[in-house]
Amino acid sequence: MQKINRNVVLALLSLTSLVFLLFQLCYYKFYLSQKNGAAFSKARGSQSGQDSTRWHVVRKFLGLISSHNIPVYLIDPLILGLVDKDIEQIRSSPDGPSPECKYFCAPRDFTTFALLDKTWKHDVGLFRTAEKMGFQWLKIINKDPRLDGMDDLSGMEIPLHYIFKLASHAIHLVVFYERSGNFLWHGPLRLKQHMDRKFVPFRKLHFGRYPGAYEKPELLLVSIDDLKVQIPKNPSSFLEEMSHSRFLECRYREARAFFQLYPDDASLDAVEFRKKAKSLLHLAALTLNNLGVKFWLSSGTCLGWFRQCNVIPHSKDVDLGIFIRDYKADIIPAFQKAGLPLKHKFGKVEDSLELSFQGEDDVKLDIFFFYEEDDHIWNGGTQAKSGKKFKYLFPKFTLCWTEFVELKVHVPCETLQYVEANYGPEWKVPVKTWDWKSSPFNVQDNGIWPIDEWDNVIQIY
Repeated sequence: MQKINRNVVLALLSLTSLVFLLFQLCYYKFYLSQKNGAAFSKARGSQSGQDSTRWHVVRKFLGLISSHNIPVYLIDPLILGLVDKDIEQIRSSPDGPSPECKYFCAPRDFTTFALLDKTWKHDVGLFRTAEKMGFQWLKIINKDPRLDGMDDLSGMEIPLHYIFKLASHAIHLVVFYERSGNFLWHGPLRLKQHMDRKFVPFRKLHFGRYPGAYEKPELLLVSIDDLKVQIPKNPSSFLEEMSHSRFLECRYREARAFFQLYPDDASLDAVEFRKKAKSLLHLAALTLNNLGVKFWLSSGTCLGWFRQCNVIPHSKDVDLGIFIRDYKADIIPAFQKAGLPLKHKFGKVEDSLELSFQGEDDVKLDIFFFYEEDDHIWNGGTQAKSGKKFKYLFPKFTLCWTEFVELKVHVPCETLQYVEANYGPEWKVPVKTWDWKSSPFNVQDNGIWPIDEWDNVIQIY
């Protein structure tokens, strides 16, 4: 009898322990984990709780911003890359069911959205609601460069980025601002000293390491993983734009220091030239952009932007650079159609090509074509009366956006090296007497054009 009772007791104890263990598991899964934001029930077709967490965080964030009527759009490069592969199917079935969580469940630390500043007043009510929903949030502010100028460095700060964190996932909200050059700009993500650098893995953010410049996107409302969201209408174009979006501000502080040493020319002739140069640059940009030809500020125009945030009044021309690989035969007729007759054409596509167009009065547009070698880049020059060739060497460079005379335009990202190559270490000192054959710091003799080629490589109109 004692033996039977002992077995019964052991069985009851084992059963009780099993029931208690099951209770603990259920308690953790359905109460503690939801309270602490560690897990969510699975989304349709997802393969793990972690995948589902991402989807649920995005869904809660979209619900949050929808409740405050804040229009955001998706700019996450990983998700847009996946969406782009299926874009036709997504466009044709905007309300169609998703058989699986394919996009928002993709492994990543962040999901990135964009917000246009003018569409929201940065109401604090959003953050109160976010906290009630379990989100932790962080606001990153920095100075507003749109208020900087030669007469004032305002230092006024504006919101640039927001981070909303829930469970193991975070939403990165990038704030875009309109600039006078009719483009969108976002600022860098720079943490203040008091901010928690472990709040999220900031180094993994796709936006914020550098300021960026973008065209205003056309948006499309679609259903992705059963979530309604706006995306750029052409995701592949946006992703391409993103890869070349780095933006450089004009250096107003340095420009002010320059003008303290060398007072600006405020004469009527200088003011008139700058007005004509600005108009010519805008027309040139419109013409080349319509052709899809990438260009940048070069020579004296680049120096003026970098040194004094303006056109150099004694330069008497506008200088642009184009990689020879981007040359198109339509360039000359396009400028002529725009009202800029060809002034001269030197060289040929294979060697030392340069074009010059006549603008208003005596202001001309010079376009220099650049050739890439293994360890350097160069453009050529030709002396018409002698057929002598010259070569100007530059270190290799990449292109960034900037804003110059109310225009979004490219400059070399490595601007200092570019300017120093052309003008030497004394580039900060104005030089009004300039000989293009001998004054440049990087000029080299490059032989003489054969006489039988002169009719082709030396054309003056």
